[in-house]
Amino acid sequence: AGATRAEVQGVLRAWSQDAARLTSGRGGLADLEPELARDPARLTVTIGLGPGLFDAVRMPEKRPSWLRQLPAFPQIDQLEDRWSGGDLLLQICADDPLVVSHAARILASGVRGVAEQKWAQRGFRKAVGTDPTGRTQRNLFGQIDGTVNPGPDDVDFDRVLFSDGRSADGQTQRWMRGGSSLVLRRIRMTMDTWEEIDRTSRELSMGRRIESGAPLTGVHEHDPADFEAVDEVGLPVIPPESHMARARQRDRGEAMLRRPYNYDDPPEPGRISNSGLIFTAYQADPVRTYIPVQRRLAEQDALNTWTVPIGSAVFALPPGAPEGGYVGQGLFEG
Repeated sequence: AGATRAEVQGVLRAWSQDAARLTSGRGGLADLEPELARDPARLTVTIGLGPGLFDAVRMPEKRPSWLRQLPAFPQIDQLEDRWSGGDLLLQICADDPLVVSHAARILASGVRGVAEQKWAQRGFRKAVGTDPTGRTQRNLFGQIDGTVNPGPDDVDFDRVLFSDGRSADGQTQRWMRGGSSLVLRRIRMTMDTWEEIDRTSRELSMGRRIESGAPLTGVHEHDPADFEAVDEVGLPVIPPESHMARARQRDRGEAMLRRPYNYDDPPEPGRISNSGLIFTAYQADPVRTYIPVQRRLAEQDALNTWTVPIGSAVFALPPGAPEGGYVGQGLFEG
């Protein structure tokens, strides 16, 4: 808070320049260990802008109307400030944790004195090479997580993921055209009580088979689910309160690109485990897409018994930088 417009532009310019170098295997501009950058291991750097940034630089009129913290979900939320909010985001991903650590240090050191770190959340996915088939990732419940994601071959993929600059309320922000939004939720998973229930109960809570990820009415992960099917005593095969039934898209406007990361940190005092999910969802407009789905899950989701959201944040992801420019440049020029 209180940063000048020029200071924020300087941060975005420094991050964009260093990210371009690091992702191409070159050291940062002031990098004393460029050897650590030589194999970028598919490094990506995503820059996001939080709701408070626009007030800090005195440009509230440029904030997209959907860019605000999520509404409260009192049935499930136990949010902690140390995992929530933020004015600027760096999402750094690579196949090698050494590359991630080096990139994070270079990017942070380049803006020291202007930007202060509020939180760092470290997550992991299945290591590259351990599963040559490239199956959908699993979370720490053993659940295959992210099955019904839109793919680049879908005819509406761009419309689902990228903004045309317009919000659901008709507001237009030209600088956001080609950008996206990120909803981040840190979800504690109570592994201790999860381990007390049997496999059948787990699958009924999910609506899918753990081994294959198939819906309870199917055989393979991507088989269509039959939510009308009943068993021999007339009960739904896929329980209506299961996670799958509550999370499924009611229409294509609820399609989002979900990318989950696991975390497994040292236990805190009085706890046996400290594990969970760093859930990220990308979409053109989270008010139209994410919030209706989250409301249904908060109202009724069998998995809520073992999950507690403890962090929440929303960011605008500007479109890619022009050649020689920086991410977010359009915000200051339009």
